[in-house]
Amino acid sequence: MAATAGGFPDKALQIMAPANPGGGWDTTARMLAQTLTAAGVSPVPVEVFNVPGAGGTVGLAQMVSQNAGDPYTIMMMGRVMVGSILTNQAPVTLAETTPLARLTAEYEIIVVPKDSPYQTMQDLVDAFKADPKSIAWAGGSAGGTDHILIGQIAKVLGVAPEGINYIAYSGGGEAAASILGGQVAAGVSGIGEFVDFIESGEMRALAVSSADRLEGLPDTPTLVESGVDVTLLNWRGVVGPPNMSDEDKAWWIDALTKTNESAEWQEILATNGWDNVFQTGDEFGATLEEDDAVIGAVLKEIGLVE
Repeated sequence: MAATAGGFPDKALQIMAPANPGGGWDTTARMLAQTLTAAGVSPVPVEVFNVPGAGGTVGLAQMVSQNAGDPYTIMMMGRVMVGSILTNQAPVTLAETTPLARLTAEYEIIVVPKDSPYQTMQDLVDAFKADPKSIAWAGGSAGGTDHILIGQIAKVLGVAPEGINYIAYSGGGEAAASILGGQVAAGVSGIGEFVDFIESGEMRALAVSSADRLEGLPDTPTLVESGVDVTLLNWRGVVGPPNMSDEDKAWWIDALTKTNESAEWQEILATNGWDNVFQTGDEFGATLEEDDAVIGAVLKEIGLVE
């Protein structure tokens, strides 16, 4: 894809993954960068760098303060960040960014290590109801999608918010290590982060957060099937810094649209079991506003924000 009349881009582009390497944002950012070049969309190299901390809000603050008006750096983000902004009382919000595109969505999965005494979700639920604090849950950042799912499960089961023993990790690799090492009773994350461990037999999948069983995991029941009436879909997307020019914003939206339509990206979606929930610009901006209201209400219900 050619550069704009103003010459953008004429040097390497960057995608910030506002988390440690190995997690969902990092993986998606690297696959997006790879596809932008492999599909012939970007005329320049695309690099990924990591700025971990506080559920992505450290990276968000850096982009808003240091990259305003600079179209060469965009940021991977997702539904998790909406919650992190609220729970961390972040000084900046997504309203200060430029919405570019929502890309992928995936359901959450609850896993235990292979030698866990909990054979089914019902076993885990029974133990959680009997002694909530005895069940340590490993997941992503506080207030993120993983945390919200456990909060919603607790609410349905009648477990008080203060009874939840949730241990937040800033990257999927750290959470996986704690699960495999038996430091926690169970883990929750997007399916893509744990699927390799499930396939290798190191983890056992107990339930997924979809309404129906998933094609890629036909033997794993849903939470609803397991007697827990909760469903949840997570998504990821990219935003640009504040004050992007209309021309540069249009270039990015066109580039991301072409990438989404490419055979390379469609293969990535299929391989990772990700749903294609592509939206751009103002439509994506409206989704961000809607999610902010919905997640804010949920976080109040489960006692994570006042």
